[in-house]
Amino acid sequence: MTLSAKAPDPRAQISGLVFALIVLDPHFVVVEANPAAEDLLGQSAKRLVGMVLSDLLDLRGSGVENRLDRENAQLIARGVMIGIAGHERRVNLTVSPLSTHLGWRVLTLTDAGQEDMAANSGPDVSLKAPSILAHEIKNPLAAIRGAGQLLARKLEQGDRALTDVISEEVDRIARLIDRMQELGSNTQEPVGPVNLHESIRKAIATSRARPGTMVEFVEEFDPSLPPVLANRDLLEQVLINLIVNAIDACSDRDEPRISIRTRFVSGLAANVLRFGTAVRLPIEVSVADNGPGLDPSLAEHIFEPFVTSKRNGQGLGLPLVKKMVGDMGGRVSHRRDPKAGLTIFKIHLALSDRPPETANG
Repeated sequence: MTLSAKAPDPRAQISGLVFALIVLDPHFVVVEANPAAEDLLGQSAKRLVGMVLSDLLDLRGSGVENRLDRENAQLIARGVMIGIAGHERRVNLTVSPLSTHLGWRVLTLTDAGQEDMAANSGPDVSLKAPSILAHEIKNPLAAIRGAGQLLARKLEQGDRALTDVISEEVDRIARLIDRMQELGSNTQEPVGPVNLHESIRKAIATSRARPGTMVEFVEEFDPSLPPVLANRDLLEQVLINLIVNAIDACSDRDEPRISIRTRFVSGLAANVLRFGTAVRLPIEVSVADNGPGLDPSLAEHIFEPFVTSKRNGQGLGLPLVKKMVGDMGGRVSHRRDPKAGLTIFKIHLALSDRPPETANG
């Protein structure tokens, strides 16, 4: 490949950006849009040019629309909810006025999940220390368990209740440590083409087999979806975790219901820093339950370790889900739909360019 000595012109530079860029005239009419904007908005630049911003983005309730009326105001908004093509999307948004052209603005948009992808490119630094500590704890735990077993042999059957408690608590702590080590692991499982709907049905069957499960499952699958790029075991474990959480969340309802939906979503891209490029994640899986929802004070922290609203929860299930999805190059998000009374978890995955049979052959 021959390297050009001439610097790319401004149009080529804009086209190469991984975030969406839109140029607006004083009447908020789109005059230019880069390829990333085409991806995010799901329309070609030819169609976008000439459209009014309010026809593309629903900014109501975001706190952004009022500030756009100020001609010379700069704006940086992170993690705001806006509407794109009838669907809510959490984005980072900037507006920069052009000092040389009164009233003209440059608007940029990035999917807020891109930052999650950067975080998922490796284990959280804050989790490495607990993982190392967990390794050091395991040896004395094994010694405690062994001592408890030796002590139990010297006791009468009726006096072994306390030694049984020792063994049970040691086992419980050991399981917790195993999960902490999983969070801090650098191991990357191989990915390949996976039949998404087959994995979902296996996860449903496994979750449905739990004792006392009396939940209605509603499947809304797009049968035309191609294979996803994933690790089958990780994907099924992620789905089981989300479905079991949904079962627990809505089991007290009179008519507990879980809806699992798959669809193709154009325009969703996540900036995977470890690959150094933007990877499209157009395959969406959503798990929705009609339970009461999470404590609002925890909503922004549910993927952080040891954050839980369950009485006996450890707060490691959803962080593990986030790590496993990230290890597959995808992303996971959560939102509450108060109007529908639904708690929704969404997974976004990349497409595979091969059929599953090729991967298994």
